[in-house]
Amino acid sequence: AARSRTPPRRAARSRRRPEGKVACGAGPGTMPGRGALCLGLLLPVLLGCGSAQPGGCPALCECSEPAKTVKCVNRNLTTVPPDLPPYVRSLFITGNPLTHLPAGAFPAQRLPDLASLNLSGNHLRTVEAGALALPALRQLDLSGNALVSFSPQAFGEGGSPLEELALRGALRDHGVLLSLAALLQSGALRNLSRLELADNGLLLLPAGMFTALPALRQLDLSNNSLVGLRNVSFQGLGQLQSLNLSDNSLGVLWNSTLAQFRSLPALRHIVLGHNTWVCDCAIEDLVAWLKESDQVEGKEALTCASPDKMLGKALLKINGSDLNCSVPIDLPSQLQTSYVFLGIVLALIGAIFLLVLYLNRKGIKKWMHNIRDACRDHMEGYHYRYEINADPRLTNLSSNSDV
Repeated sequence: AARSRTPPRRAARSRRRPEGKVACGAGPGTMPGRGALCLGLLLPVLLGCGSAQPGGCPALCECSEPAKTVKCVNRNLTTVPPDLPPYVRSLFITGNPLTHLPAGAFPAQRLPDLASLNLSGNHLRTVEAGALALPALRQLDLSGNALVSFSPQAFGEGGSPLEELALRGALRDHGVLLSLAALLQSGALRNLSRLELADNGLLLLPAGMFTALPALRQLDLSNNSLVGLRNVSFQGLGQLQSLNLSDNSLGVLWNSTLAQFRSLPALRHIVLGHNTWVCDCAIEDLVAWLKESDQVEGKEALTCASPDKMLGKALLKINGSDLNCSVPIDLPSQLQTSYVFLGIVLALIGAIFLLVLYLNRKGIKKWMHNIRDACRDHMEGYHYRYEINADPRLTNLSSNSDV
């Protein structure tokens, strides 16, 4: 019975072994070295099965090599993962207690293809020099961070290829705003085409902040507290297409600003909604520009916020009789002109007065001598009377002589 069972087992083994030998075997009937070759082919597969993602992926992140994307979202990270895969092009590190970006936080040699970097919603406070010096970086989002220090050399010593920069709600500190202005004015971001500065509570912008951005196409300044644009220069922004100034505290736009808007050939989308327009004589130029310009989106909905008699009135429906202007519209410039004219008149009067004095110098000198002699005689009379009153004998003599 035992002998009758053995042959089937051997037959079964003989049926299984040839299949294994064909794959990775090294027994009789196989080519020399075929086992080593098969092992070399299987080794990468085995290593791939043992790791989380091909190419290496940080433990707290999700990686996709086909999409060239790494996401480290809400992972309680306090530092940038040092083992980011070199293939990454889009990196998301958001919702983490990340407070500091030191120099070399994203090594340029290890991440040569990183083009999109999203660091929004963290707790970033400090960005040091060289922290963002990436050769392929095109998009950067730092929104929702309470920045306190932002180095003007954050993108390295040379220029950066950055094209889009989002800083929504990240510039609450005035020092950071000045640092950003210095960075933009340095020319390090000359390729920047989109700049988002919304939700920062900005009152005024540093003068000349945008003068070194020749490629800028979209500028978002919405939902701030801007009260004026007189110190803001838009000159040189020949590529600017969209400007969002909605949800601010603008009361009027002066002629100098309107002239800049007219001079920008590509500017076709200006948003001015939800501002506190003051409908007095100073707004007459703005109303005239709105009526003739096609640059403003939704201009029919722009209404007056003050004074009370004009509250809610559409700016496009305002005419001269509504404003009842009795003073020049551009009062500051008119006053400046008046002061200059007054100074010229006073200078002319002074010159004439000095000329008259010079021509009559001899008569004036004689007149001054006469006044001096008259004053001297008058003082001598007072002195004589004083001497008489001071000496009793002379007083009695004077009385007797009078009698």
